Amino acid sequence: MRRLIATNSPFERKYGYSRAVVDEPFVFVSGVVGYEEGSTTLPPDIRRQVWNCWRIIGDALAQAEFDLADIVRATYYVTDRAYMVPVAEVCGEVLAQIRPASTLMTVSSLMLPEMWVEIEVTAKRRSVD
Repeated sequence: MRRLIATNSPFERKYGYSRAVVDEPFVFVSGVVGYEEGSTTLPPDIRRQVWNCWRIIGDALAQAEFDLADIVRATYYVTDRAYMVPVAEVCGEVLAQIRPASTLMTVSSLMLPEMWVEIEVTAKRRSVD
């Protein structure tokens, strides 16, 4: 059964999407940008934006009753090649033991100019033997 995961983001209702969609055994987490917790403020630091992305992704996965360890696919979008290494380094810290299939790419822009990174993931529930 398909289940929608929502957060307090004003964008979800306004733009007609869910933070995540659970369709067992998968959960698909929409692109996440690095807002500060409880606000619509983006920090002026790429690493902080990435850490914030992972906090939001972790919260969405937990709400869906999944875990970061369930991630099988990650896609990273950055707005400047100079951000590629800092993004990859933070993601490497978060996913060092998980090692999902992933793609890191530069895009010309995201929705707002202060959005420098967007991360989306797919997770698959691990079978319990």
